[in-house]
Amino acid sequence: MIRETKSGEYRLYSRKKNAQTGKRRNLGTFKTREAAEQHEREVQFFKRH
Repeated sequence: MIRETKSGEYRLYSRKKNAQTGKRRNLGTFKTREAAEQHEREVQFFKRH
């Protein structure tokens, strides 16, 4: 899940919410949406290999 921050950067959040806090884990902040999408693909690949 990618959201744009007020500063114009893009932040990648985990797909599931943390049961204890009710929030999503921050998986990184990127200058462009393309970079955030690329990292999201890398994270999904890593989870399965």
